[in-house]
Amino acid sequence: MSDTFDASAFLKVVTEQPGVYLMFDDAGVIIYVGKAKNLKKRLSSYFRAQVNSEKTRALVRHIRDVQVTVTHTETEALILEHNLIKQHLPRYNVLLRDDKSYPYIIISEHSHPRIGLHRGARKKKGEYFGPYPNGVAVRESLHLMQKLFPVRQCEDSVYANRSRPCLLYQIKRCAGPCVPGLVSDEEYNHQLQLARLFLQGKNQQVLQDVANSMDVASTELRFEDAAKYRDQLHALRRVQEQQFVSGNVLDDLDVIGLALSPSQACVQVLFIRQGKVLGSRSYFPKMPPDTDAEEILQSFVLQFYLSGIGGREAPAEILLDHTLSDEDVLSDTLSQHYGRRIKLRSRTRSERARFIKLARTNAETALASRLAHKSTQRQRLLQLEEVLACPAISRMECFDISHTMGEKTVASCVVFNQEGPLKSEYRRFNITGITGGDDYAAMEQALSRRFHQADIDKLPDILFIDGGLGQLARAEEVIARELADSPRQPLLIGVAKGVTRKAGLETLVMGGTHEERHLPADLPALHLIQHIRDESHRFAITGHRAQRGKARTTSTLETIPGVGAKRRQALLKYLGGIQEVKRASIDELAKVPGISQALAEKIHGALHH
Repeated sequence: MSDTFDASAFLKVVTEQPGVYLMFDDAGVIIYVGKAKNLKKRLSSYFRAQVNSEKTRALVRHIRDVQVTVTHTETEALILEHNLIKQHLPRYNVLLRDDKSYPYIIISEHSHPRIGLHRGARKKKGEYFGPYPNGVAVRESLHLMQKLFPVRQCEDSVYANRSRPCLLYQIKRCAGPCVPGLVSDEEYNHQLQLARLFLQGKNQQVLQDVANSMDVASTELRFEDAAKYRDQLHALRRVQEQQFVSGNVLDDLDVIGLALSPSQACVQVLFIRQGKVLGSRSYFPKMPPDTDAEEILQSFVLQFYLSGIGGREAPAEILLDHTLSDEDVLSDTLSQHYGRRIKLRSRTRSERARFIKLARTNAETALASRLAHKSTQRQRLLQLEEVLACPAISRMECFDISHTMGEKTVASCVVFNQEGPLKSEYRRFNITGITGGDDYAAMEQALSRRFHQADIDKLPDILFIDGGLGQLARAEEVIARELADSPRQPLLIGVAKGVTRKAGLETLVMGGTHEERHLPADLPALHLIQHIRDESHRFAITGHRAQRGKARTTSTLETIPGVGAKRRQALLKYLGGIQEVKRASIDELAKVPGISQALAEKIHGALHH
């Protein structure tokens, strides 16, 4: 790339058609992707003599080349812009990092359908209701429905193998369709239809249906059934009193509110289905300072709805708390993507205006909470710098070891920066080739793998070791060996638990001098150290349990070279299980179809030695 960019020469030849433009820095890296209805007009706005936006001025200073791609329509330009941002993650674009799936409630297609939670692509046959903002909201809804409608929620494997009803039948939260004779198909389907109507927001229809069923049962002198319907009716009325349902809006809506500070934005999405607020979720997109609200909202809408993460789909109507100049184009883009009409609206009144105000209020609250947390984090960090008398801290790491009686040892490395945990850079190390239970050797192996030919820009300012003087001394040996030629050396600190192992009684063992320090239990700097240590402990245990669980469920046969899935199946089927395979002689193993004499010897040796 050239050292300067000749904007005037470029603008003379650039087209006035719609399209997408890519801006490159001097290293040839894409730093910004944008779209325009008129490329010449839009790009000219970047290179004026007076530009008000500090973000734009910073961007222009780094531009060394601009490339454009012409499209037929603005809609095509929006879709191309979204795909390029997703692919290149330019640093001056607003970026949404959201890899979470969105849960649904599903009513399956069976002879006795079940109601349950579903995540991911909606490939299973059945009716879906949602999406819900998180699994907690789904579980709360399922728990409520279990009290109202005795429809099964058990897995199909449990349902198919019951010979007598489970406890849920005894406490009247399931009709017991797993056992013949307990409930008729007609009554079960009736309760299922009530549950379906309830999920669709048709509460009045549900109440009327149950009331009619109670009257019919009473008229036919089926007083026990009438009493059940009476209790169900009372429960439904109690729920309706507690549950917020809008007066007139019975549609599926997403409501998006924005709160903005100079360096941080919060986008709040309110999920409303059939007039009920299912919940909300906060998003904090990565963005350059001083990005305007319109760009944030437009980028969010595109990335949120076009990515299709976790099976998420756009509802028929999306309400915005800011007016966008491209609302109609965005609506057309989403409609084209989903193959149905989707409308973005910002000018609303009555019920919809109340929802927008609610979303904005939630966004402001979430942003204030996050900024307060960041401020607290910064204060803790400044106090830690003061306590340790060290220069400014930008990166900290902590190592911990986890195992069970020496089995499946895992080391964790967690990373904190000035804003808190940097989870994208967490690492785990599966420790091998050491004596089981040797924590010193495990720590040495993990540190050697982390710091061998480490990137100097990613060296920590402080390296915490979860352990006492022994672990710290071993860490010092590794750092001295691996970073001998490095101009930067981390400050090593051992974090040893007190005699009672209570929080607040930790002993800090300083690297080099091995001086022991005890910080006051109420000191925020110590709370930061405890947070880092606890996070490394959690991360190590999670990894160890996963490895241990995998070892428990992995057949010994899977580790033998030459024994694939078909041969394992043949061995287990022919000999009658893994224990019989272990007891079998070489000649007995060789009689299994597909197992040669040589392979039988290898299998026998692996199982016995």
